[in-house]
Amino acid sequence: MSASDEDHIATTSDERLVVMANQIARFFASQPGDAAAGVAKHIAAYWDPRMRAHIRAHAAAGGAGLDPIASDGVAALTR
Repeated sequence: MSASDEDHIATTSDERLVVMANQIARFFASQPGDAAAGVAKHIAAYWDPRMRAHIRAHAAAGGAGLDPIASDGVAALTR
């Protein structure tokens, strides 16, 4: 297990969701097309509704730690 994996495990639920959203954002940033739309589509398709609700609430509370692409993707979920 790498140090980043250990950090991921040792965080709160919201922090884990931020890490996951940022990982998704990094992936879609490396692909052609609208990265934020890719993030939104991925989260809508694969995340549990409770996870989506938590990341939306986190974003609404300021979105600490969210990558700009992840933040834009989460914002697209709430539209």
